Amino acid sequence: MNAAKRRAIFERLHAANPNPTTELEYDTPFQLLIAVLLSAQATDVGVNKATRRLFPVAPTADKMLALGVAGLEDYIKTIGLYRTKAKNAIETCRILTEQYGGEVPQTREQLESLPGVGRKTANVVLNTAFGQPTMAVDTHIFRVANRTRLAPGKDVREVEDKLVKFIPKEYMHDAHHWLILHGRYVCKARKPDCEHCVIADLCEYPAKPV
Repeated sequence: MNAAKRRAIFERLHAANPNPTTELEYDTPFQLLIAVLLSAQATDVGVNKATRRLFPVAPTADKMLALGVAGLEDYIKTIGLYRTKAKNAIETCRILTEQYGGEVPQTREQLESLPGVGRKTANVVLNTAFGQPTMAVDTHIFRVANRTRLAPGKDVREVEDKLVKFIPKEYMHDAHHWLILHGRYVCKARKPDCEHCVIADLCEYPAKPV
């Protein structure tokens, strides 16, 4: 796929949705960090149901830390892997409280040093909370990048590096949200909805309807 076609893809995604954002509900960088940590192998809908009860009670790192692991489990037990997530979240709250004054750090290295926070989670927080030009590649974005040939790669890191390289700078901040929403609602795993796709004619998916 050439640069002109890539630019046209993001021009159309921008026109269709000028202000995309995450579907996770949060008010602060800390709440976003916890929501993303909880979202691994879970749906945003499921996470939001839990955090609507959790965040009013524990909106900050010190207040969530005060819940303890068992207390946090009571709020998130409807989410998959909740025991491990509760343990990681409480330890993350401890580190944030003791080392960062309760604030979320703004570098990848610091974020990835927190329990349960990997590269994808760090990229989401850096991009969505702090406006940094990062690309968090989940299963939806991995599929879209490969299927459309926008940025094909054999693994998540290769796709991430290609997207960061290929996406026009002015679209980099919102690209993560456009691609994840496109993969979630249009370019779906089992059957892509090519008929209602705004970039269908630009896509290089070999199996798409002519």
